[in-house]
Amino acid sequence: MGLASTTTTPFFCSTSPRLSFGRPTDLPFQFLSSFHSSSSSVRSSFVILLKVEDGLEDDACELVSGVELSIGEGVDEIRAYLFTAVKNNNGTGILLLSDVYGFEDPATRDFAYRVACNGYNVLVPDLFRGDPWAKHRPKEMFEQWIAKHNPERVVNDVATSTNWMVNEFVAARISKKLGLIGFCYGGGKVIDVLARDEGTYFGVGVSFYGTRMKPTLASNVKVPVLFISGDDDRLCPVSLLENVEKRIGRGSRIAIFKGRGHGFAHRPQSPEEDEDAEQAFFMTRNWLYDGLLAMS
Repeated sequence: MGLASTTTTPFFCSTSPRLSFGRPTDLPFQFLSSFHSSSSSVRSSFVILLKVEDGLEDDACELVSGVELSIGEGVDEIRAYLFTAVKNNNGTGILLLSDVYGFEDPATRDFAYRVACNGYNVLVPDLFRGDPWAKHRPKEMFEQWIAKHNPERVVNDVATSTNWMVNEFVAARISKKLGLIGFCYGGGKVIDVLARDEGTYFGVGVSFYGTRMKPTLASNVKVPVLFISGDDDRLCPVSLLENVEKRIGRGSRIAIFKGRGHGFAHRPQSPEEDEDAEQAFFMTRNWLYDGLLAMS
């Protein structure tokens, strides 16, 4: 993701404190919320060195190793990618739930790389068991495709992934709590997962423009969630996010980027979206740090 200039000016609700970012800038979004290796097999590995874009006052990117894993056993066995910072690893695990394009999609992997680049261990599971949505498929086939992926099976796969991370990082006393990030389909699952977890293993969540979200589950979420979306996203209405955030409370926040539609933060399509994607990433990075590392 590169940088581009923008003149968009943000607005902030008076009851919401402003977050700290990596550099002072005009921020094109609005805060709406108020206070209120164990059981796995390695299939392949590679090492990536991410380049920090010129002009960013960001920490130098660490060397990141990526390993494809098979976790779980029998019918519960799923594939996943694990990305880890080779140096200065903070020992904290992050579970990243993909959009409908799956765990092998370049945009999802790029974001996972960047999170790991800040010292984390990021696991990206295959939520669709080798059958992600493909852009070439007719849109009218989407509902038929999504119906094949039973929600309970997906939840079980997330539980398998969570248990693996608990054994790797929490049980070993490397990490006190895990972080949870989700995009689109995965962003909607963030609420489901955190509601079931009830603060047992996850310390914070980040939901990017979540779809098919269930507001009734939100009252069971026991940890703060950062919601990031655009005000032009018909798949993730701002009113829905406000409803969910109000039910959660607990310091949760909503950041709405003006003029942005679905997927802008991990699939920017213009220089302006690229800039907003950078800001969304900085927000995520700071949210994870404040919720998982600052208090430890």
